[in-house]
Amino acid sequence: MTRKSRRLWLLVACGIGLGSASALALDAFSANIVFFVAPSQLLATPANGRTVRLGGMVVAGSLHEAHRSGEPVAQFQVTDGQKAVQVRYAGILPDLFREGQSVVALGELASDGTFAASEVLAKHDETYMPKEVAEALRKSGKWNPKFGPAPSAASWNRMSVKTDTTRGS
Repeated sequence: MTRKSRRLWLLVACGIGLGSASALALDAFSANIVFFVAPSQLLATPANGRTVRLGGMVVAGSLHEAHRSGEPVAQFQVTDGQKAVQVRYAGILPDLFREGQSVVALGELASDGTFAASEVLAKHDETYMPKEVAEALRKSGKWNPKFGPAPSAASWNRMSVKTDTTRGS
């Protein structure tokens, strides 16, 4: 075997090794990616069996707490102003968890249509809103940041996207 062909085989072997290592690393990363979804997105394209972060506002009056086998269980609804999803969480809710406030829940959509949360994250002050929740509100037309802070969840039912009917005349 000539020196030139040995060098070629060495380069081919290194390329195959590097490509295999890259493929394995990307596969490991893709298994750990958790996507953020709003309730309307989750209901439109259910991610059955896949862990996602569900973000939105807790619907006022929807929180129901109980105890099963000595463990606290909470059920509440999360909305993005368009649709609402029933969330079930077994565990102690964060101290800052409130109805009408923004929340992010980590979990998956169950076969009965409820969202089984394994973790619930609440806001940390009156002005905080997760950027994903703010983006979902902005995309749905329920809030434009240039007009001030995000609206309260109680006002969403009265809000609508304004359309300009004077154009084209």
